[in-house]
Formats: sequence, C-alpha cells, structure tokens
Amino acid sequence: MTAKSQPPFSAQEIAQEGIKPEEYQEIVKRLGRHPNKAELGMFGVMWSEHCCYKNSRPLLKQFPTTGERILVGPGENAGVVDLGDGLQLAFKIESHNHPSAVEPFQGAATGVGGILRDIFTMGARPIAVLNSLRFGNLEDSKTQRLFSGVVSGIAHYGNCVGVPTVGGEVYFDPAYSGNPLVNVMALGLMETPEIVKSGASGIGNPVLYVGSTTGRDGMGGASFASAELSDESIDNRPAVQVGDPFLEKSLIEACLEAFKTGAVVAAQDMGAAGITCSTSEMAAKGGVGVEFDLDKIPSRETGMIPYEYLLSESQERMLFVAQQGREQELIDIFQRWGLHAVVAGTVIEEPIVRILYQGKVAAEIPATALAENTPIYHRELLAEPPEYARKAWEWTSNSLPSCTHEGIEIQGKFQTWNDILLTLLDTPTIASKSWVYRQYDHQVQNNTLMLPGGGDAAIIRLRPVSEDKGTREQGDKEMEREETMPHAQKAIAATVDCNSRYVYLDPYEGAKSVVAEAARNLSCVGAQPLAVTDNLNFGSPEKPIGYWQLAEACRGLAEGCEELSTPVTGGNVSLYNETFDSTGNPQPIYPTPVVGMVGLIPDLTKICSQGWQSEEDIIYLLGLPIQSQNSKFKIELGGSEYLATIHHTVAGKPPTVDFDLERRVQQACREGIRQGWVRSAHDCSEGGITVALAECCIKSKLGAEIQLELPANNSQRWDEVLFGEGGARIIVSVGLGQQKIWESYLKEQLNDYWQQLGKVGTSQTSLSIFTIDNKSLINVTIDNVSTHYFQAITRRLALSRQLNS
Repeated sequence: MTAKSQPPFSAQEIAQEGIKPEEYQEIVKRLGRHPNKAELGMFGVMWSEHCCYKNSRPLLKQFPTTGERILVGPGENAGVVDLGDGLQLAFKIESHNHPSAVEPFQGAATGVGGILRDIFTMGARPIAVLNSLRFGNLEDSKTQRLFSGVVSGIAHYGNCVGVPTVGGEVYFDPAYSGNPLVNVMALGLMETPEIVKSGASGIGNPVLYVGSTTGRDGMGGASFASAELSDESIDNRPAVQVGDPFLEKSLIEACLEAFKTGAVVAAQDMGAAGITCSTSEMAAKGGVGVEFDLDKIPSRETGMIPYEYLLSESQERMLFVAQQGREQELIDIFQRWGLHAVVAGTVIEEPIVRILYQGKVAAEIPATALAENTPIYHRELLAEPPEYARKAWEWTSNSLPSCTHEGIEIQGKFQTWNDILLTLLDTPTIASKSWVYRQYDHQVQNNTLMLPGGGDAAIIRLRPVSEDKGTREQGDKEMEREETMPHAQKAIAATVDCNSRYVYLDPYEGAKSVVAEAARNLSCVGAQPLAVTDNLNFGSPEKPIGYWQLAEACRGLAEGCEELSTPVTGGNVSLYNETFDSTGNPQPIYPTPVVGMVGLIPDLTKICSQGWQSEEDIIYLLGLPIQSQNSKFKIELGGSEYLATIHHTVAGKPPTVDFDLERRVQQACREGIRQGWVRSAHDCSEGGITVALAECCIKSKLGAEIQLELPANNSQRWDEVLFGEGGARIIVSVGLGQQKIWESYLKEQLNDYWQQLGKVGTSQTSLSIFTIDNKSLINVTIDNVSTHYFQAITRRLALSRQLNS
C-alpha cells in the first residue's frame, strides 16, 4: 500500500485515536505508507498532549532547570536534587484528573501508584506522598461522591503500599464541578550507587518486562487524558486503570534489589501509553532501537491483539534493559518477590521500535517519531488580555458597601466581623481537612516530623535505610551509628500550592504568587527552598483564552522560580480540563498550575509549627505592614476568599508579588527559627491576617490579644485590613526573653516591613482584635472558631447523608 492510496481508516476512526487530519498526513509522510491499526494507536497515545506536550513544550523551555543542587532535571522519570552528605532526593508530581472524574477511587489510587513508580524507577525508595485536590461545591451530591472516592483511593493505595501521605491541599469551587483535579507528588531517597536513567544502550542487550500481567484495563488512557470530558465519558471506564498496591510494594523491593546488582542498564515505568511509551522513550533517549515480542508478555486476558497490548495501561509494570548474560540474575530476583520477569526484547542498532506478534511484524516505527520528533504547535498569543480579565480588573473595593469597625451590611443584613470570620472558617477551602488526612497513614516509616495540619509544610526526617541490617543487635548498632552521622540531623520539607482564583484573574501575577506561597510555606517550617516540580492543569490550548492563560502562567512560574532560586526539575502537563455539558457547551476549570516544592532543613530540631507555644509570647507580623502606603505592592481584596465567599464576587486584581520583600521576609523567618527565636510561624494566605491568627489559636488552643489600626489617611477599609491578602506576610510568635535580639535583627533585615501585633493570650480562651483606640473588631472564643473550623466538611457530608437516607 502506497502513501497516496486510500487510507485504511475512516476520518472518524482516526479522530477516535485523538489524531488530527493534518497529523495523520504527517504520520503517512514519516512512514512512507499508511499505518496499520496498532501503529495508528501508538501514534495516537504518543502524540497526545499527555505524552508529547505538543501545545506546552515551547512554553516550558523558559523554566530555569539548572542549579548547584540539581542532579537530574526535566526529561527523566523524576528530578533529583543533592541534599549533601551523600543524600539525594528524587521527587515528581503527576495528575490523574480525567480517570478520577470517571472512576474516583481507582483513578486516584492508580495516580498514587504511577507517581511512586516514577520515583523508584530512578533507584530511590519512596518516603512520602502529598496531594493537591480540586472539587466542585461540597454541598453537591456528585461532588461529595467524587471527593469521598478520591480520598478513599489515595488512602487505600498509599496505606497499603506503606508510603506515608504527609500533606497536601484541597480546594472546593464550582469551576471544578465536572472536572476534579487529582495531582499527586511523591518523594524518594536514593538507595542505589548510581541514578538509574531511562535511555537504552548496548546493542544486543536484553529487554525485560517485569511486574504484573497485562490486561485490557487502562486502554488508551493517555488519549483519554488529553480530551475534554463529556456526558459520554462514563463510557470510558476501561480507560481507567486498576491498581494493586500490595503488588507494587513487592515491585518496589524487587526493583531496588535489582538496581543494586549493577545488572540494570536502564529502566522505565510503564505508565501512560504502557508498552508503546516505554519502548519508544527508552529507544529514543538512547539513540538505539528496540525489538519487542508481544508473545512473551504475561497476559491476564485471552484473545488480546497487538493494539490492545500496546495501548494497555495495566498497572505495576516496568521495562528494563539488562546487561547481556545477567538477565537470569534479574529474573530470579523478581520471581523471588512473586513477580513476572521475562526477556521480551532486544536492543537493536536501527533506531526503530519493532513490535512482533505471532512471528510477524505487528508495528515498525522510528523511535524518535513516537517519543521526540513529535508535533509542536506554536500558537498565537492574544494581543491583549481577554475581555473577562479586563472586566474583572475594573473592580475596586469602592463597589462594596461601606463598613465600620463593627462590621458591614450585606444585602440588607448587618454582619459583624465575628460573623464574617466564622463564615470563612466554615468554608471548606479554608476549614480543617482533618476528615481527609485522618484516612491517611501519615506516620508509616516513622520519619514524619510534622503531621498534617500541624505546620505550613510537611517535614520528613532523612534516615537512609542501610542495605543489610543483619541481626537485631547489628541493627541497633547501625541506628546508633546513623544518629552520629551528619545526615542524621537533616530533614526535608515539602509542600504543594496553588491559588487558582488568582491565576484565573491574572495568570501571570497569579502564577508568581503560587511560587512565592510555596517558598513561604517551606520557610515557615524552617526549610530553605531548593527546587520545584509543577503540574499545569488548564483548559483547551486550542482556544485563545485557554492558551493565553497557559502562556501567561508559564511566564509567571518561570519568573517566580528564577527570582526565588528554585529550578524546575520536571512535572506534568494536563490540558483539556473542560467538561461538555448536555447542551455541548465547554466549561473549563480555573487555570491551576500546582507547584510542588521541596526544601532542606539542616537541623531537624530547629523547625516550627503554626500554633502558639506559650502564653505571653509576643506576636509579630513580617512583611507588608497594615499601615503601608505602598501603591504598587499592597494588601488586596481582589481575588480574595472574603470577596468570593462573603460577597459572591470573583473579580479584581490579585496581589502583586514583591520578590525582594519575599526573599527578605522568608530569610528572616528561617533565621529566626534556626536561632531559636521564633517559636511558631504561619503565612497569611486565604482569608488574610485574621484567618491566619485564628488558625494559630485553633492549633494551639491558646487565645491572642491583637491591636490593629487603619492607615493615618484612612486609605484602607476595615475588611481590607482584616481579610485582605498579599504582602509576603508571615505571623510569628517569639518568647519574651528573645524580644530584644529578635527586634534588633528585624530592624536590620526588614527595616520597616514588620510590626508587633500583640501577644498570646494568658488566661484568655479567645481571639480578641482591637483598634488602637480600644474598639473591638473581633472577639471570638477558641471553642467557637474551632467548632466551625473542624466541622465544616464533616457537617456537609453528614447533612447530605441525612437528606439522602
């Protein structure tokens, strides 16, 4: 059949593989012929946005990716950073959005399994998992089903595989009603002498298939993840993988044992696009080819054809290139762990992927055509911001009802600032996520130093596992020896962050805020920010607004990472997060560029939590003072939680990031913690200074006495003072004995960008905020704010169950 002959597929069949007409013509041009069914499927998954980043790759090139601690950057299964003293950390974030929308339990569970494989494929033992989740309105029954299923799936896989889920974030907004986001980040400590890479090498070396069997589950999952969701998406349940965490636990141990033999030349996890992706990427990265025989693959279903083998995304599978002559050594290891391991292919000189089936060639494609030389779309950026953004930017706080120190009248009803605070604390996005993290085993492996909800970032002790503990007595001696080693005092901190409402209103400034907040959260626990992995969750890039949001957010992320010296080591792009409603109208999510950031704590005894530590401790605000007259960098109600929740308005410009102030404030916070001056630290984010103060009280069960004042020219409103956001602000508490040295340091480090707010309550059990002339702004008991904060999510879920019973 010649390239000019009639295609063997209809236009609909080609479109079903996610391939555009012009892309099909390019496939024919590259092959010099029409593809067969298996080859068409291979191109469909490998040329999907999920695998080849054809819309986002030009934008990702602007990210900073190098630094003195960066050992492995973008392009491998995970990034790796140097922690010093021989310690190396692998970390990565991935999404499983569309599968979780269709089958929330398995979609989320296999998201955890997939990101863990990315980590241990590098030769690292997984030590922690975090997640960033987005759902619709929690009072909606569909949202509750998705929310419960996703949390259960994460808990099931993480708990069973024995990796602690140590932190994360959960947001609720109608923008995610039809398209929830499930982003999972994993961290691992390198155990192998060398970092395991994925590029195949050594002509004649055997290619091993290891792990679980192959079935029809997860068929075409990569293409499914690169298309909008519709009412018919429920029919795509076969595109959702099914995971086995107990088998993955065996796979972790078998792989790490195999890597330590030195017999593994390269390794690749079979994630999206399964066998197709692993064979083509290993071949392309190594500049070689792979011949692979599907007849050798252990399958769990009968009658599978090449198309199904190649596109299956069955879980817990890996591909190895082994040193010739040592394959049996590796096979024995996997069989000892109860896993399959077979020689299924060979590294060949010709740079192609050749698939054999029943003694014949089932597919033959140049490796780079699948994995590297893929389509790239350079889309035109809007000449000016879209109308929705320009209109939102016209909003000012002058459009709000006037307010006094007592409160504000909204739609004919007067609400005190007490009422407003309690309403915000009852908002699921702000409220305690204890309903979520109580389902996770966050202490397995016994290295979690900061429990979920305790601090602004998770903290994990760095305690390498020795290769052979031997007897119990030998193990005790080994542990004693580790305690005297330099790394025994180190810890790693990690966080995931994104205020997507900011990014929706101004993608550039909003994305900068995401990076700044992640670094601030790490600094609040005493960690020096090191590096970033990002997950770009956006709508369709084929629409002018969608591409503008993506391009501007990438520009903001690049600038933020450059400014804060946190290079990007890799990540994930998840586009087409849109839901077609029954009338065919696409509903995109808010643009959500989630940043996962890791930081180093040199001394694990010098860390901080959110809650106050002792009565009479002095409370300080670091960052933009309440009385600041700065016209460029100021506290904003635009894009705030207060504006969205209380006034049901999403408008205004989000706060502008002052990176110079961010660096100075974060450095001051870290230094205060390391010197033992700062006893608690918490950043001001959603809900502003008042919500942050309330959270410090809730976590410690201690009250606080605070004094605030308006600027002398009355240029700010009381709601801006109490609930405005921005300003690189952190609330810290310091013991009376450290006041003098701490304030002396602040004057030197921050000049006027700090102020004393008050003190931790003595016999008080309330948060009391007064004006400078002693008028009460807020006076709420800790019991009352705690009830609203801790019961917000459980109350909504319980109420729904009552209504449905």
